[in-house]
Amino acid sequence: MALLTSNNTGGDNEMAFDFHFPTSKKALIIFTRNPELGKVKTRLAKSVGDESALNIYKFLLKHTVAITEKLNVDKYVFYSENIHREDIWNSDIFRKKLQTGKDLGERMNNAFSEIFGMGYEKAIIIGSDMFDLEKKDLETAFDVLQTNHFVIGPATDGGYYLLGMKELNSEIFQNKNWGTSTVLKETLKDLKDEKYVLLEERNDVDYYEDIKEVDAFQKFLPPYLDKNFL
Repeated sequence: MALLTSNNTGGDNEMAFDFHFPTSKKALIIFTRNPELGKVKTRLAKSVGDESALNIYKFLLKHTVAITEKLNVDKYVFYSENIHREDIWNSDIFRKKLQTGKDLGERMNNAFSEIFGMGYEKAIIIGSDMFDLEKKDLETAFDVLQTNHFVIGPATDGGYYLLGMKELNSEIFQNKNWGTSTVLKETLKDLKDEKYVLLEERNDVDYYEDIKEVDAFQKFLPPYLDKNFL
C-alpha cells in the first residue's frame, strides 16, 4: 500500500504548527518518510539491499515532486519523523507539517482534520512513492470531487494509493489492518452509503517484483540481481 510510509509519530517539529492561509479551495496532502538508510522501502530492501532501496526511494520522491509541484492546489508535505527546511520539497511550493498519531489511520485522519480545519473544501492524500502516478491523475481526482464526496485510487495489493474527500469521515480510518490486502475492501464497506468514484488500479513499489521489469529502476539495482531473481 503506497501510503504506508511512516512508523514514527514524533521528532523535531518546529514548523508543524505554522498556520498557512489557503490560496485555493483544494489541498493535496503528501505523506512522506524521511529518506534514511535502512528505514525506507524495507520490504524491497530484503531483495535489493538498503542502499539500493534508499536510492530507489529518493528517485520516487523526485518523481512525486515533479508531478505535484505545478498542480494548481495548495500542497502540504507531512513528514514521518522530522521536518526539513532545506530538502527536495521546496518550501516556496510545499507547506511542511509533521504526521501525528499512533498508526497510519490516525495519522491520516489527523492530517485531513487539520486541512479541513483550515477551510479547504476538497482534500486528497497520496504517498510519496508512486511511480505509476502522474499529474493528470491528480487533476482527475480533484475533478471527481466536484460531483462526488469521495475518490479512491485502488492499488493492486488491496490497499489504495490515493484518497480524497470533501469533508472528514473518521470512520474510514478506524479498525483497519494497515499494510494488508483488506484495506480497500474494508474502506469501501465504510463508504457503502456514500457517493464515491474508483480511479484506475495502479501498482506501487514495495517488492522487487514490482520494479524488475521497469526500465526506469534498472540503474538502481545491484549487479547480482537479474530479471530472473526470485
